Parts: sequence; C-alpha cells; structure tokens
Amino acid sequence: MSICNTNRHDCAVDHRISAVLRVAAQFVASLALLAWTPAFALAQPADAQYGPELEEFDYPYPVQHFAFTSQGQAMSMAYMDLAPASPNGRTVVMFHGKNFCSASWDTLLDRLRDAGFRVIAVDQIGFCKSTKPDHYVFTFQQLAANTHALLASLGISKVTIVAHSTGGMLGMRYALMYPGEVEQLAMISPIGLEDWKAKGAPWLSLDQWEARERKTNATALRTYERNTYYGGTWTPAYERWVQMYAGMFAGPGKDLVARNSAALYDMIYTQPVFYEFEQIKTPVVLLIGDKDTTALGKDTAPTAVRETLGHYPDLGKAAARRFPNAKLIEFPDLGHAGWLQDPEHVGRALVTSLIGTGP
Repeated sequence: MSICNTNRHDCAVDHRISAVLRVAAQFVASLALLAWTPAFALAQPADAQYGPELEEFDYPYPVQHFAFTSQGQAMSMAYMDLAPASPNGRTVVMFHGKNFCSASWDTLLDRLRDAGFRVIAVDQIGFCKSTKPDHYVFTFQQLAANTHALLASLGISKVTIVAHSTGGMLGMRYALMYPGEVEQLAMISPIGLEDWKAKGAPWLSLDQWEARERKTNATALRTYERNTYYGGTWTPAYERWVQMYAGMFAGPGKDLVARNSAALYDMIYTQPVFYEFEQIKTPVVLLIGDKDTTALGKDTAPTAVRETLGHYPDLGKAAARRFPNAKLIEFPDLGHAGWLQDPEHVGRALVTSLIGTGP
C-alpha cells in the first residue's frame, strides 16, 4: 500500500515510484523463473565466425604446421607438440573426433605431459586448422599415411595413440597399417564399433551430406551435443567447443568447410573397420561412456533401425571381446565426450592404463 500526504505532487511522485518498484520486482522474478529453464541455461551471445582453417580461434599451446604434398596438392597439417619435464621415453599421438579439434584435448594435454609423455596432438587434413582441399579422396588409409609422414619428419617411430570418436576409426586403421610402431591404442568412445550401413542406416550422396552440413549452426549443435556428448547435462565450459566447430560453418570459408565435412562423413560411412578388430594385435584400451548414443545416419534411419543403433554399453563389451588384447573401462554416467564431462576421473583412468604398458 502506498502512503502519501495531502500534497498532490507528493502523492503522484509516490505512486510513480511504487509503479517502478513493482515493474522491477516483476522483472527480477521473471529472471529467476527463466534461470531454471533449459532454454535460458543454453542462451548464448552472438555466434562466432571463423575462417576455413579456424583462424582467430586460440589453441592452448603453439600450433606448428607440417607441409607436404598429397594427391598432387600442397597440404599443411596443424599440430601441437608438448615436451614433458621428466620424459618416460614414450610419445602419445592424439586423434580428434569428427566434431572436435586437437584443441579440445586441452584437459588431457597437461595430464599426459605431466605423466612423462611427449604429446603430439594433430588436426587431420580436412579438419580445424589444417588444409581444406578443394577436392580430395578421403580415406582412413590416407589420413593415417599423412600422420605417419608427420611423425617421420619429427623422428618418431614408436607411438601410443589416444583417440576419440572418428579418431578411433583412424587409430584402428593406423594400428593395422603400422602394427610394429603402435605400442598401445586407447580409444575414448570410438565410433565404428558397429556397421551402420549393414544395420540399415540409409546411404546419403555427397550432395545430400553437403546440403546437411551447410545447415550446421551453433543452436542445433549445442542441442545435439548436450543430448549425446554430455548425457543430457550442460556447463558453460562446453560452449567453447560448440563455437569452435560451428564457427567454421558460419565464416567466410563455409562452403569449403561444408564440402570437406561431407566428404569426411562419406568416408566414415563407407569405410568400416568393424570387420578387422581381430587383426589388431596392439594392446587396446576402450574407455566407454555408457550414456553415449552416437550412430552415423541414426536420424535418417527408419524407427525400427534407429532403435538398434548406438547402444554403447553393448558395443563396448562386444568390441572388447573381439580385440585380441583389450581392456574395457566403462563410465556409467558419461556420454560421448567423457573426458570433458569428467576430466579428473577419465584422465586418471587413461593415464593409469597407459603407464601400465610399454617400455
């Protein structure tokens, strides 16, 4: 209730002040209500725009470039090279996933280096800060050979591979191509533990993939990653990786980025390593987030097929039985990007697994 004296001017002023206070109180109450809604929790400032080689996006350590020629074209492969203070004599090479870059390993880089490993974190051709060729025949063999050439230029002949998602498929191919040079293969929620095509996920043409990739944006990516990568959870720290990836599809080189991305999806779909697990003699560590549901082509598959895809608790166990020398570590509450969800738990499990093998 408003209280004023008999002066009309004083009463008018008092009523105006009361009205302002009521509006302010309603605004504060609205903010409090919105703060509890998922939409408000995911609200973000203007989306980033980066160049085709992720220009203007900062990596946690200096980026170097390996220049070479492939398929008649000049290439530049970006990588970070971290030297340990107390070397243990081993080198870890890190293979990122389809929607991530080597920068995304930042929570693990220091942990591995502090454990004595030299760490080489690579951006593959077609990804992130590396070359996006106009035309390129993408194969896992080609990407493995590119990486092998980089390592040879650095004088590295023995490696331990740490890989995520699509990087897991590449890591397995690398171990098959260079079996005497891989001491250990550790994979965090790798894809390729099932053959989506054989299960009924429909084939898409390069044109169809490119049309889909041109629609990539931060809003859609954020929703997908929250549900699949982070088990339905979200923290502000994850936004950096949304902006990193989606920013390339919004920047001046977006057409080239979308074309490369389409070709990479075609590579993933058409080149399964699923049928060769038994041939991988390298010691394998599988770190599986049981809330992961990633499966290529899942959104375009018929409902009956979709329901059979991406069951990681089953996929991890089945794969571990097929590798000749495998250890399975499961994280019941984590999704596809477990090392970002729980850096301490996943990082400790990874390092413990790695230091138990090798010279």
